[in-house]
Amino acid sequence: MSFIKNIKHEEVLELADQIHAEKGQIVSKTLAQNKAVSLTLFAFSKGEEIGTHDSQGDAMVTVIEGEGEFTVDATSYVCRAGQSLVMPARKPHSVYAKEDFKMLLTVVFPQTEV
Repeated sequence: MSFIKNIKHEEVLELADQIHAEKGQIVSKTLAQNKAVSLTLFAFSKGEEIGTHDSQGDAMVTVIEGEGEFTVDATSYVCRAGQSLVMPARKPHSVYAKEDFKMLLTVVFPQTEV
């Protein structure tokens, strides 16, 4: 049973090579998703954006290629390849592609005790 999908296992790979966006596109590829965590690769072409929204979990972006602008609760942050930003749960945030860029989004969701 595999918990991580859509990429090869037991092979060294470049995450940036696993996803591509043509002009005017945002492309996503889900690598894992369950009640606790979500891992998704995104590729944005320059000028594309994901409008303001929030999440029930903490969202951490890691830029793997290019540069993106992230607005969290009205504060803007620019992240370049190799940099990460945590966007806290329930805070409004958005993403804008200042140039073509790729990122890995990790969302960790709250777990309720039973």
